[in-house]
Amino acid sequence: MVQTRQATILGYWLTIIVAMALKIIPWSAPTLNLTPDWVLLVLIYWAFATPESASVGKAWFVGLLVDVLTGQLLGQYALAYAVSIYLSVKQHKRIRHMPIIQQSLFVCVILLIAQILFFWVERINGQVVPVQSWLPVLTGGLVWPLVLFVMRKTGFYSY
Repeated sequence: MVQTRQATILGYWLTIIVAMALKIIPWSAPTLNLTPDWVLLVLIYWAFATPESASVGKAWFVGLLVDVLTGQLLGQYALAYAVSIYLSVKQHKRIRHMPIIQQSLFVCVILLIAQILFFWVERINGQVVPVQSWLPVLTGGLVWPLVLFVMRKTGFYSY
């Protein structure tokens, strides 16, 4: 299916907005510790699907929006998203053609790097990081096949 640039841009921002909505849904306490970073998963999808349009600058901007949306320290999500998308774009040619299990493992590694950056910034800020904060890394890897399936079915862009 041939995609126009406008449809790709529209799809990019619509999926980012939906992911941000999923991020701010008031989850229950046990569920909150299990929810993956939906915005980062969507950004990783777009880095694989259209690496020429999924730039580090866009990831930084989306990260700043998430910082403001969640009330976190300004730049925390921006830094983690920019580093994650840089690594995803650099490896997209290899990862796109791998089986879904290997893609999920790569996504787990990217989520782990982002989580380490979150912890680093929070520790510098003097906050205590709970142990269960590592769970979104695992759930993000487990949810990746579902994210991939839903994003492909939206029809905005499919790799």
